[in-house]
Amino acid sequence: MIYRIGFIILALAAVALGLVVGTLNADPVSVDLLWVQIRWPLGLVMLVSLVLGFVIGLLILWLGSVVPLRMRMRKLRSANAAARSDLLDTHHD
Repeated sequence: MIYRIGFIILALAAVALGLVVGTLNADPVSVDLLWVQIRWPLGLVMLVSLVLGFVIGLLILWLGSVVPLRMRMRKLRSANAAARSDLLDTHHD
């Protein structure tokens, strides 16, 4: 219950911040992406850049730490299963 209230408060704060940034930075700017040029309000460019940076940062974190840890855990589980099967085989003999 407390997490839901916290999430709602955080979401409302993010929307309010987005509205403030968008309102205060309404001047249009050109963004050249080599193959396409777009003309968006500065506030929107700032918020899109923030979100893209956050997503790319999470992706780098996931690829750099979570994936190797999952691979290590998979190897340890298979080694554990092999050790258990060896232990059971020697116990029955």
